[in-house]
Amino acid sequence: RYCRLRNWNTLYVCGTDEYGTATETKAVEEGLTPQEICDKYNAIHADIYRWFNISFDFFGRTTTPCQTRIAQDIFQRLLARGFLLEDTVEQLRCEDCQRFLADRFVEGTCPFCSYEEARGDQCDKCGKLINAVELKKPQCKLCRGVPVVKPSRHLFLDLPKLEERLESWLEKSWATGDWTANARYITRSWIRDGLKARCITRDLKWGTPVPLDGFRDKV
Repeated sequence: RYCRLRNWNTLYVCGTDEYGTATETKAVEEGLTPQEICDKYNAIHADIYRWFNISFDFFGRTTTPCQTRIAQDIFQRLLARGFLLEDTVEQLRCEDCQRFLADRFVEGTCPFCSYEEARGDQCDKCGKLINAVELKKPQCKLCRGVPVVKPSRHLFLDLPKLEERLESWLEKSWATGDWTANARYITRSWIRDGLKARCITRDLKWGTPVPLDGFRDKV
């Protein structure tokens, strides 16, 4: 609103991030489909912004066909340029539900402080990050069955291949750009420790489909 009052050339873009485990978990809790959950909370978000008299030039959603085309186009470009690689990771799988379990679908005992209701990604008592396979006495949140550890193939963004070019770009950007001290510190620590390949696929149903044979059951 300030920028518009100043008659600056302003484009205000926002939207709702509707994919991921949080949506699936909420859908199970409320007895709705993931799409119904997204439609419900998108409307709530829009009403709140209107109440605050906040208006956007564009308010989007990640579940639209346009968003899917853009995401899959980026994926195909990365694949064509050799920036994606395959690897196998150990994951918890619920044989009763016949699915690999994302972090939010697992609960168990924290391996660090023994808190009995730790999530598959973090313990809310001691605050430590957790790899789901490290949980003691893990349980599937959907059926309360005991999951087993099994391998799953995934695609990774090959960040080490980009490290040298990224460092060169960062040096120029730091010299000419307006980086905060905190942003510089975090970025330097990542570069200093060496970039690691980052997994970009998930064993979920709700998400942008992976447009590659052998991975079409993932998002």
